[in-house]
Amino acid sequence: MKARLPFALVLAGALALPFASMAAPSIKGSQVSVEAGDVQQYLGSTFPQTHDALGGLLELTVSHPQLKLPPGNRLNMSFDLAMATAGGAPTPVGNVALSSQLRYDTARQGFFLEQPTVDAFQPAQAGGKLDSRTRELLNVWLADYARREPIYKLDPAVASLMGTLQVESAAVENGRLVVHFNQNVEALVPASLLQGR
Repeated sequence: MKARLPFALVLAGALALPFASMAAPSIKGSQVSVEAGDVQQYLGSTFPQTHDALGGLLELTVSHPQLKLPPGNRLNMSFDLAMATAGGAPTPVGNVALSSQLRYDTARQGFFLEQPTVDAFQPAQAGGKLDSRTRELLNVWLADYARREPIYKLDPAVASLMGTLQVESAAVENGRLVVHFNQNVEALVPASLLQGR
């Protein structure tokens, strides 16, 4: 078994590493936050997604996610929805807008939607609508997505160090995704490593 290094030492080492694939989060006091642009970039890399429905008779394809972080504690997200039957080509249905609270999962090192709701629908064709069957299938996909997939995953080098800390809350604050921990994370990191962050 490997010897465990003190948390502050490990965190300092991780923050000194270059982040080639994703931007480093901002650390201030007991909070770790991520800018909207970084979340949008992450979302873009995880879509489109296809979801089988009705035993494979239907496929929902969700693409082009767009994130907005307005004032308040809920985020807004929209995406294009298409549907295919029996292996056929996807037919555009429209653009779906949702809002959601936020949660941070320490074990999976990421931010997830929490109790998302479909708020608006813009049909792909004039006169189109989100019928009850399609809405139900969409809600099933959305619940599954919120449970299984993060909208943003922290860099493993940083996120793994948060596993020993207790999450107090996660929310949208000042246009950022923010998780508050039960300890002052910033105090554990040498000041020289925080300069310019």
